[in-house]
Amino acid sequence: MAAQAGTAPEDDTSAVLDELSRNFTYWAPGPGNGSLSSAWYRRNQIHLFGVLLAILGNLVISISLNIQKYSHLHLAQKEHPKPYFKSVLWLSGVLLTAVGETGNFAAYGVAPITLIAPLGCMSVTGSAIISVIFLKENLRASDLLGMTLAFAGTYLLVNFAPNITQAISARTVQYYFVGWQFLVYVILEILVFCILLYFHKRKGMKHIVVLLTLVALLASLTVISVKAVSGMITLSVTGKMQLTYAIFYIMLVIMIASCVFQVKFLNQATELYTMTTVVPVNHVFFTTSAIIAGIIFYQEFLGAAFLTVFIYLFGCFLSFLGVFLVTRNREKEHLQQSFVDFGNIPGKQMLDKVQPDSNGLSYGTLPDGGDSTRGQCGEKKES
Repeated sequence: MAAQAGTAPEDDTSAVLDELSRNFTYWAPGPGNGSLSSAWYRRNQIHLFGVLLAILGNLVISISLNIQKYSHLHLAQKEHPKPYFKSVLWLSGVLLTAVGETGNFAAYGVAPITLIAPLGCMSVTGSAIISVIFLKENLRASDLLGMTLAFAGTYLLVNFAPNITQAISARTVQYYFVGWQFLVYVILEILVFCILLYFHKRKGMKHIVVLLTLVALLASLTVISVKAVSGMITLSVTGKMQLTYAIFYIMLVIMIASCVFQVKFLNQATELYTMTTVVPVNHVFFTTSAIIAGIIFYQEFLGAAFLTVFIYLFGCFLSFLGVFLVTRNREKEHLQQSFVDFGNIPGKQMLDKVQPDSNGLSYGTLPDGGDSTRGQCGEKKES
């Protein structure tokens, strides 16, 4: 009995390693394995399904954001607008957001993190296209260039992402969760997070890099837990029940908690800075953090060739640059428009701008009593 008890942990360890070896499938280069070949499609069917889910999910999110934006504009035109959360149009946009996020959640369960996370650029480019069609916004040359770069980067990402298929079971997650790579990574992440949180709370440091770094550190835990939860649910649906393991609920709690605090810090960033600044920086930080998490926790680049990694990173760079070009100076164009336009009112003639010049020193300021008195005296002298 003692001998059996002593060998039980060794048997469990060997069983986990055997399961990991079965879960990992490496594809060596061979004839017909080039990009877009029939062998390439057969080899990457499950990954392409995850890519399709992620792209469709991000496009649905783009539609939902534009619907919510249109509902705010529609309510602003009414004389007595009702609260936006009572608008059917706004609620339908929120529902579409939930549908899109569900698609992303399912994509993480069937494809690597390093393949799904960078596809968030499709949400930004898709939103730019939809806003041009439905909200009649201007299509700029930088938008076209940014979309082209984002699509080119996505093509490289899909073709040169890690060629690895891994079934995420509870025993696999447990094995990775206590691995030294993840333990070192999470200790360093907690230290950096606590240092940044100290400067943010105690020193009042609200720089965008500090806020979005906090978001990115939480996002790394989010994508790890999302893939674990989604993978275990997917495996349970296929007949191998994983929901009875404690690690499933541990990952579920980590996923919910990290999402809540991630949204908190992201909202603070959007309150202090414009969306044209927050969106590209957050996309770069989030994607980088997710890729690092996938490499360390799930070892998704294990055995990858240097050229494959280089082209993959170049695809990430193109998508980052595309997002930056699409979001660049978009809000400044709206500020250049006149605040009120009397040109379409019969019998009225617009003689000058109603809104002060945004480049002037007096824009957005209220003159004091002395200035108003001097202004009135000056008007009397002129008259």
